[in-house]
Amino acid sequence: MTRRSILITGCSSGIGADAARTLHARGWLVFASCRAEKDCETLRAEGLYSPRLDYDDPGSIRDALAEVLEATGGTLDAVFNNGAYAIPGAVEDVPRDALRAIYETNLFGVHDLTRQVIPVMRAQGHGRIVNCSSVLGLVPMKWRGAYVSTKYAMEGLTDVLRLEMAEAGIDVVLIEPGPITSRIRENSRRPFETWIDWKASARRVQYETSLLERLYHDKDKPDRFELPPGAVTRKLIQALDAPRPHPRYRVTTPTHIMALARRVLPTRTLDWLIAKG
Repeated sequence: MTRRSILITGCSSGIGADAARTLHARGWLVFASCRAEKDCETLRAEGLYSPRLDYDDPGSIRDALAEVLEATGGTLDAVFNNGAYAIPGAVEDVPRDALRAIYETNLFGVHDLTRQVIPVMRAQGHGRIVNCSSVLGLVPMKWRGAYVSTKYAMEGLTDVLRLEMAEAGIDVVLIEPGPITSRIRENSRRPFETWIDWKASARRVQYETSLLERLYHDKDKPDRFELPPGAVTRKLIQALDAPRPHPRYRVTTPTHIMALARRVLPTRTLDWLIAKG
C-alpha cells in the first residue's frame, strides 16, 4: 500500500516536531519542514525528509513543495500548517511593521503554501488541509493582540476555504489548542525585544510587574491545564484518519470552556471571565 504523505511546517520543536515523529512512526511519509537549515539537518539525521520552509520567504515555500512533489511523484495527501510565533505586548505598543511581520508568518505564508497545495490535491481528487489555530483564535487575551489577531484571521479564512473546497473533495480542518508545552514563550523574546519599546510605554510599570516576569523568569513554570504536544498530535491523527473529519478539533480544557463561554455569555461577562484567568 502506498504510504500517505504529509507536509508539516514548524517542526523544529513542540507541536510540529511531535507530530512529525509520531506520524513517521505510524508509517506516514513525513516532510517535516523547518525555517532554519540546522533544524532540518537534525530531523534528517533521524531519517525524516526535512525541506527548509520559511513562511516569510515565498521562494522557500515554492522550493520545499517542489522537493516534496519530486519525492512523492507529484502527490500530497495532507498539509499541516503549524508554524507561527508571537509578539507579546500591549496593542498600543505594537508598531505597524511588527504587525505586518507577524502576519507574513502566521497568515500570509500559510495562505501561500495552501494555495500552492490546492492544485495538487484537486488533481488527485482528495486531500486534507489542517491549520493550527489556537484558543486565542476564539477569545482574546491581554498582551497578545498581535498573535490573537492572526489567529482570528486564520479562523475566518479557513472557514471560507472549507466551504469552497467541499466540492473539490478537499477537507479543511482547524485544530484549536490551548496551553501546550512548547518553546513559544522563549521564541517570543526576540520579537518582543525587536519591536516593543516597553520602557517608553505608558504601561511600563505593568510590563515590569507582569509581562517581563512571565516572559523571562517563568520559563519552567507550566500554564494551568498545560498538556504535552502529543495531545495535539492525537487530534491531528483523528483529523487525518476520519472519513469525514470535523471542521474543528479542540485541545485542552481551556479551549473547550472558552468555546462554550463565547457562545453563551454576554461579551462583558466573557471579558470578566478572561480577566480573572
